[in-house]
Amino acid sequence: MKHFLTLICAAFLAGCGLAGTAGTTAAGSAAEAEQAQQAKQIEDRARQQAEDAVAQDAAQRAQAEKDAQ
Repeated sequence: MKHFLTLICAAFLAGCGLAGTAGTTAAGSAAEAEQAQQAKQIEDRARQQAEDAVAQDAAQRAQAEKDAQ
């Protein structure tokens, strides 16, 4: 009886698409995690480029001040 009820529930869920939704949700979560990782990498790269630009600007200003003396 218990197995029969489980089978009926599984058939019902498969029929309404809920079982497929669970699988899609799992795949979607993996894709979202990948997108989040890529976004973090892009953010880190942009931050590093900004820091490099600030450092380069500071070095150029220091050199210009030194040359002006």
